[in-house]
Amino acid sequence: QVQLVESGGGLVQPGGSLRLSCTASDTITMYVMGWYRQAPGKQREFVASLFSRGQPKYADSVKGRFTISTDYDKNTMTLQMNNLKPEDTAVYYCNAEWGASPDYGYWGQGTQVTVSS
Repeated sequence: QVQLVESGGGLVQPGGSLRLSCTASDTITMYVMGWYRQAPGKQREFVASLFSRGQPKYADSVKGRFTISTDYDKNTMTLQMNNLKPEDTAVYYCNAEWGASPDYGYWGQGTQVTVSS
C-alpha cells in the first residue's frame, strides 16, 4: 500500500499557471499514475495519466495546456497546468492504479485549484 499526498493548489487568475505535485510514500514504478479532478456537484473526472515509459494520456479539455510527468527516483508525479480556465476549478486528486481502473488504486487527499478573477 502506498500513501499519496498532493500539494501545489491555490487561487490563480484565468490564463495563469500552477504546478501540482504528488508525493508517494514508496516507489510508484508499478502503478499507472494519474490525475483526476472533482468540481462541486460533479463526478470525479479523468485529467491525465502516465505509466512507466509509455505516452501520457490527457482529457480533451486539457490537451495542449497540461503536462503530466513522473520522477521515479523521487517517487513523485507532477501536473504542470498552463493557460488555466475557470472550468478547471476543482479538487485535484493523485491516483496510483493497481487494478483495472482507478477505482482499484490508491488516492491522495486532494488539493484545491481555483481559477477566478
